[in-house]
Amino acid sequence: MAIRPRTLPAAIGPLLVGNMLAIGLSQFSLLIAFTSMLCAILLQISVNLANDYFDFKNGIDTEDRIGPVRVTQSGLIAPRHVRNAMIGCLITALVVGSLLIVHGGWPIAILAAASILGALCYSGGPYPLASHGLGEIAAFVFFGLVAVVGSYYLQAGTTTITAWLLGSAIGFFNAAIMLVNNTRDISTDTKAGKNTLAVRIGESQAKVLYQSLVYLPFGIIIAGFLLGSLDGLPVLLAGVSLVIARNLSREFHNNSGEALNPILGQTAKLCMIFSILFSVGLFITLS
Repeated sequence: MAIRPRTLPAAIGPLLVGNMLAIGLSQFSLLIAFTSMLCAILLQISVNLANDYFDFKNGIDTEDRIGPVRVTQSGLIAPRHVRNAMIGCLITALVVGSLLIVHGGWPIAILAAASILGALCYSGGPYPLASHGLGEIAAFVFFGLVAVVGSYYLQAGTTTITAWLLGSAIGFFNAAIMLVNNTRDISTDTKAGKNTLAVRIGESQAKVLYQSLVYLPFGIIIAGFLLGSLDGLPVLLAGVSLVIARNLSREFHNNSGEALNPILGQTAKLCMIFSILFSVGLFITLS
């Protein structure tokens, strides 16, 4: 419950795409692909545990919470145990990631340091990103650009416009996941003084923004195809998930509060389905 399994596709999807982009390269390494994905999952779990712990310590998670149960606030797990689990996951991620740093050099070392700092600063520290309307931007950067471009760089030793386009596309999906979470919590976050993006722009504008975030990825891959950066089959297969995006956009527009809980997990599934379909297209194209 504490690691929030429904959100883990946010870490798995971009790493899958980044590695699949490089699968046709002679230097492609399954070990590096597996290690990078494991490291991303550990970082996602660390973010979730940190959010659970720091939101309780900062008085944001209270008995008025309408989202899924948080183990610290509900008393299911003592705060120190959640904190220690967060630290343990971060240390494990660093140990696992040391192989990636040795393999990728100083650029990966910088990304690793930034990712660990981001995991801690999302909910904690003197300037929590989530409390200052920067949660969606952080999701876009770390679980979009950094994840896709970084995993491709680990395999190829360079980057391409294709990796940046796909990093942006998946980043928008992950920003949408964050937006659902924050829109659901507008009332309780406002009381707690947590100024998320949804609190700042209001629920009606958050609903408009969500539509943009789940539709933009499809515009990006179509533009990539028209510019000659993306092959047609992956774009066509990933485009099938537009049906899911359309349904989610409608559901998000018509619901509020606790009714948004299922849409959170479904948006994460949309990201994963998009990533899988695009990756299948890449594999078929390269075969």
